[in-house]
Amino acid sequence: MSDIILELRNICKSFPGVKALDNVSFSIERGTVHALVGENGAGKSTLIKVLAGIYQPESGEMLFEGTPKHFKTPSESQAAGVSVVHQEIKLSETLSVAENVFLGNLIYKGIRVDWKAMRQRASEMLSQLGLALDVNAVVSDLSVAQKQMVEICKAINRNCRLLIMDEPSATLTEKEQKVMFQTVKRLREQGMTIIYISHRLDEIFDLADNVTVLRDGCHVRTMPVKDVTRHDLVTMMVGREVVNEYPKETIPLGETVLEVKNITRKGVLNGISFNLRRGEVLGIAGLVGAGRTELARAILGIDKIDGGEIFLRGQKVTIPSFREAIRKGFALVPEDRKNQGLVQLLSVCRNICMVNMDAVSNGMVVSEAKERARALEYVGKLDIATPSVDTEVQYLSGGNQQKVVIAKWLLQDADIIILDEPTRGIDVGAKSEIYLLINDLVKSGKSVIMISSEIPEIVGMSDRVLVMHEGNKVGELTREEVSPEAIMALCV
Repeated sequence: MSDIILELRNICKSFPGVKALDNVSFSIERGTVHALVGENGAGKSTLIKVLAGIYQPESGEMLFEGTPKHFKTPSESQAAGVSVVHQEIKLSETLSVAENVFLGNLIYKGIRVDWKAMRQRASEMLSQLGLALDVNAVVSDLSVAQKQMVEICKAINRNCRLLIMDEPSATLTEKEQKVMFQTVKRLREQGMTIIYISHRLDEIFDLADNVTVLRDGCHVRTMPVKDVTRHDLVTMMVGREVVNEYPKETIPLGETVLEVKNITRKGVLNGISFNLRRGEVLGIAGLVGAGRTELARAILGIDKIDGGEIFLRGQKVTIPSFREAIRKGFALVPEDRKNQGLVQLLSVCRNICMVNMDAVSNGMVVSEAKERARALEYVGKLDIATPSVDTEVQYLSGGNQQKVVIAKWLLQDADIIILDEPTRGIDVGAKSEIYLLINDLVKSGKSVIMISSEIPEIVGMSDRVLVMHEGNKVGELTREEVSPEAIMALCV
């Protein structure tokens, strides 16, 4: 058989006003991990959907295992041997592991479903991946990482020869990531070909044999990973030199604007205390489950607290709801921006203006002219890439969606902005722009609390770091003291 399992020749795909794929050509070697990287909007998702039969290209040719293919439906793609493990888990929570693995692909004994054979086969597949998982367990009882392993088993159970993994580590803890990496390497050893998509470049250098870079719908370059540096990869992705990945600016800090004393929530938070100064970026670090997001929700009145006090500019305040937190000058850029930070079916304009309707109203009536003017103002200030302020926000890239969420709070003129995983799922170029926005916020007198699982991000952008573990504050590090090793020592 040929060493090339997939060859793309001049693949083109357009949407209204956008050339998503522009004569993309490259090939993938059989039995390798092939990384696909690029900024949001580079064309990665569109290309995946072409391979999966969700989109059909307007022109170009695709050869799979040496045979020309044109997948008109996902079923055709799966039947040919292509499977996709999406970032969002797509399992039936109420069914067992074995039932999910064979969903839509049941084994029959005569006219009856052979449950015993399916359980045995599911157990064998998990064992081949080095995983000890009860095939009778209900999926809703599994961890995110375990669910992902079930997704992989479900994919390879369909006679899969090309497995596409889209941001598989985005929601995993560090320990879970190691398990997933071992699974990827084991699959490669067993002859599986994997297209691996990730914004985390360290993963690319750890896992991939070859890497393809896309930018603005065009193929930039395909090369062995051993022949490229991190700096080279970043430059190819963004199309310019990125001199400093974390462009932190140090400014003089002002007075204390927020003081939290002994915030307690039974079983979640255990007497957390800290303060925040004007112009400061306070990083909050900790492993998944440490209580970082729960702390933010408690401060903002989203979750009820059992004890503790909050002082705002020296005055004790009560924050019974998020609405009251907004009135007092707080803002939240949530971890799940798509579902909690934005209304996907509304325009960029409406999303920017939705919190502060007073700013775009004439008395009791919303002024469309004022809405558009303010939206255009912040699209310009934040350099939000959108065809129009009337474009539905769902069609923007992850980085630009994040900017819309931030614009919403800038229009509200919030003083204390909590950023929960501000760069999750965002490419390296857009990350740099978010960091520059953080600099602008603190230079204008705002204060920022940044919650992040990315330790280099915490180290690179924080003036001070609070470290949490299982609902406890276990340490606080100054900018001079902070390092990845110091944070991890406290995290565990």
